Amino acid sequence: MHRSPLATTGRLLRAAWEREHTTVARALAGHMTTYGIIGAGNIGSQVARALITQGHDVVISNSRGPETLADLVADLGDKARAATSQEAAEAGEVVVVTVPLKNYEEVPVEPLAGKVVIDTNNYYFERDGHIAALDNGLDTVSGMLQRHLPESKVAKGFNHIMAKDITTDGKPAGTEGRRALATSSDFEEAAELVQRLYDEVGFDTVNVGPLSESWRVERDQPAYVVSQTRSELVENLAKATRATATNEPAPHADEA
Repeated sequence: MHRSPLATTGRLLRAAWEREHTTVARALAGHMTTYGIIGAGNIGSQVARALITQGHDVVISNSRGPETLADLVADLGDKARAATSQEAAEAGEVVVVTVPLKNYEEVPVEPLAGKVVIDTNNYYFERDGHIAALDNGLDTVSGMLQRHLPESKVAKGFNHIMAKDITTDGKPAGTEGRRALATSSDFEEAAELVQRLYDEVGFDTVNVGPLSESWRVERDQPAYVVSQTRSELVENLAKATRATATNEPAPHADEA
C-alpha cells in the first residue's frame, strides 16, 4: 500500500513531536540525560562537571575541534566525550549553548529543533561589539538566540554566576542560606527543566517569566554574579532597571 506524501509528512511530524515530549518528560522526571554542550570555556566546562556529578552524560564541543578537548575530557571522565558542535547538538537530549554572543549565529539550527536549549550567554560590548537593540534595552540576549533557533525552546540559565561557583556553591535542598539562580523561557517546560537542573546541582530557583524578562539577570543588574538566597534574588530582580551600555566593563560571569 502506498502512503500519500501528506500522510508520510504527518507521520514524521508526529514522531518528532513524540521524541521531543518524551525527552523533556524524561528530564523532568529526573532520568539520566545526555547533555550536549556547545562551548567548552569556563562556564561550559564547569556545567559539564556539575552534570557529570549528577550522573548525566555530556557531549562537549568547542570552535577549535574535538581533538583540542582531550585533556578536558580526560579530566571529566568516562561520562564525557568530545565532539564537533554539530555532533553535540545532535547527541544532546538537552543542549547548553555557552559561546560568546558575537558567535551565536554559528550555533547549529536544525539538530536543535524541538529541544530545550539552555543559554548561558551574556552581552559584553567590549568583546561582542555594540548591538543597538541590547544597548537600548529593546531586546535580550536569549531572545536573540530564540529567534536564531525558532524551533527550539530556549531557556536562560547559569549566566549570572561565576564559573567557579557552579561546582562549589551548591548545597542540598533545605540548607539555610542556599544560593538561588534564576531562569526564564517562553516555554513552561523548558523553564521547569532548568529549575529542576538547578536544584539537582545545589541551587534554589526563581522563574523570571518569559525571555522578554531575562534582562533582569543580565550584566550590570543587581542579581548579576552575586551570591543570593531565593528571597534576595526575588528582591534583586524587582530592583532591576534597564540601562544602556556604559564604558565601565562589568565582571565577566565566564571568568574563573
